[in-house]
Amino acid sequence: MAEVTRCRICQSPDLYTFLRLGPTPLANSFVRPGDEAKSEPSYPLDVCLCKNCSLVQLGYVVPPEIMFRNYIYFSSTSDTIRKHFSEEAQEVLESYAKPGELVVEIASNDGVLLKNFLGKGVRILGVEPATNIARVANDAGVETLNDFFSSKSAAEIRSEKGAASVILANNVFAHVPDLHDIVKGMGALLDSNGVIMIEFPYLADLYLKREFDTIYHEHLSYFSLKPVIHLFKSFGMEVFDAKRTPVHGGSIRIYVQKSGGRHKRNSKGLEALLKMEDEMGLYSPAAYDKFAAEVLALKKELLALLMKLKAEGKSIAAYGAPAKGNTLLNFFGIGRDVLDFAVDKSQYKQNLLTPGMHIPVYGPEMLKEKKPDYLLILAWNFADEIMRQQEGYKKAGGHFIIPIPQPRII
Repeated sequence: MAEVTRCRICQSPDLYTFLRLGPTPLANSFVRPGDEAKSEPSYPLDVCLCKNCSLVQLGYVVPPEIMFRNYIYFSSTSDTIRKHFSEEAQEVLESYAKPGELVVEIASNDGVLLKNFLGKGVRILGVEPATNIARVANDAGVETLNDFFSSKSAAEIRSEKGAASVILANNVFAHVPDLHDIVKGMGALLDSNGVIMIEFPYLADLYLKREFDTIYHEHLSYFSLKPVIHLFKSFGMEVFDAKRTPVHGGSIRIYVQKSGGRHKRNSKGLEALLKMEDEMGLYSPAAYDKFAAEVLALKKELLALLMKLKAEGKSIAAYGAPAKGNTLLNFFGIGRDVLDFAVDKSQYKQNLLTPGMHIPVYGPEMLKEKKPDYLLILAWNFADEIMRQQEGYKKAGGHFIIPIPQPRII
């Protein structure tokens, strides 16, 4: 683990720490039953603002090899994500990729996005560092290179496959410790008229909706638009458009080309986003001090609600065992004295214990057996999908608790 002393975009040492979530286990390092007493590594989870370029970032970095070589997050688990990626693929095919051209996805997971290109006339390649997940993608017919994307791997891909007309990167940019190297690699792999589409959780949404639980060791950076424009400009590329999307509690998709490329810059839209960020105070330490205070208030409010329900003799379980949920459970100190168990659709998390708080995780069928009075939806970014799927639980008298941005019972 390394302490961050300089901004990963502009290299400024002027970093302002505004939130300390304490020593926290890795959010996807689930524990086998019987191993609870074994030592469980924890790492500082501090968040800081670069006062020079305005990038929000973690103060400590855990080596990616520890976090990503054997990974248990599979994108295909969510109906919402499958639909979102299907729509993105359609946009790529209609606007940016011609038959025979190469589409490369960075951190392609189990191929859930690239599957939408099969049989559509374009060539595809996924790049996925998690060996277990890359194997699943290859077995499903999605050609996937089991490696981290870097300037080195980009040069190898270009040598073997040629330049890419489209490079996709969804929910990975925030995970990258060396942003300069990945952007350099993107530029080297991209065709002269190609497009890079990058989607990541948007800092404006995190700030407005108090989404502090999206902060965990895998997410090294929390992006507003301003520092991203600066980053690509320094490598001879330009952000020519950006669109907000609703997934994961609020994300933003940016469109990048080489400087002077053929795509018209959406100056009006970009300037509107930059103006909004400035007016929100996203470039100022004072805004983040306010955010940190709101997180502490949220902690107090949710714990008071849960303690009230327990005092009334109510049973509470959790729906979802996502990485964000483990940040919330550990920082708020919500353990087995509050939550009887959690359920999750991912078979890779079932029959394990959550990191740190050791909540047992089962499949959703456990809800019919145990019939808890309340379900705390830790995967709140999929709350609508979850509540639709669990309509029977609701009709049977069950209640949902959504913790973010403000605890509420449904």
